[in-house]
Amino acid sequence: MHKVAEIEFADLSDIGCERDQNEDSYAYWEPQSADGTDKGRLAVIADGMGGYEGGQEASRIAVQTVCAIYANTSIPDHQLALLESVRAAHDRIQEYAAQHPDLFGMGTTCTAACIANGLLHYVHVGDSRLYLLRNDTISQLTNDHSYVARLVKSGALSAEEAETHPQRHILTAALGIGDEPVFETPAAPLELEPGDALLLCTDGLWGTVSDQEMRDLANRGTVSDACRELVHLAKERGGPDNITVQLLRISQNGSPSIESSGRVD
Repeated sequence: MHKVAEIEFADLSDIGCERDQNEDSYAYWEPQSADGTDKGRLAVIADGMGGYEGGQEASRIAVQTVCAIYANTSIPDHQLALLESVRAAHDRIQEYAAQHPDLFGMGTTCTAACIANGLLHYVHVGDSRLYLLRNDTISQLTNDHSYVARLVKSGALSAEEAETHPQRHILTAALGIGDEPVFETPAAPLELEPGDALLLCTDGLWGTVSDQEMRDLANRGTVSDACRELVHLAKERGGPDNITVQLLRISQNGSPSIESSGRVD
């Protein structure tokens, strides 16, 4: 097993063309001292729901909690540490909703990916997505927890029909909603290769930009340029939802590059 040496990272969020507020949240974390280097690098993305304030609060709590718990946990297993961090986020969103009855129904998607010692670990709930780009291919690693995805899996709906189904945004699982969701995790960590890239995004991107277009744009220019091009294309297609993207490229040479493009409102 090889150890991935360097990661280029950038992210970008945009309100889109039709929404009044941005309910997406996102973060990137890596150890600030040599003491925690074996914890790897962490990228988290969340798309809130439950109205403007409820959605914003849910996604913010999710991202902040996952980063804080993961950074400070003593659990040595990366996958278990990530899972416990997301579970804590679910609990904190529910606690916040209980303290603010006007925000009843607040919840959020959450996709958290950790790269440590050349291996990818992740925890996922909702319909934000994690993609792997490798050798000119793109593969969706996560499954959408949505009503339409369930219909496609059962054979009642084709993938093409799902793209325009009026109920395609109805989630079957989210942080903060109901009992603890069934979190999606990989059966085993995925060994990354030099040249791989990881793309995390909310449905504001994948709902308007095809997988092939995401692959092509994510491989162009710098990671920051690629994020801008992806968001630009989603907005050209109408940008009906908030758009958030995180891009990590794996390389073996050079210094790590972090280009947080930030939120664009």
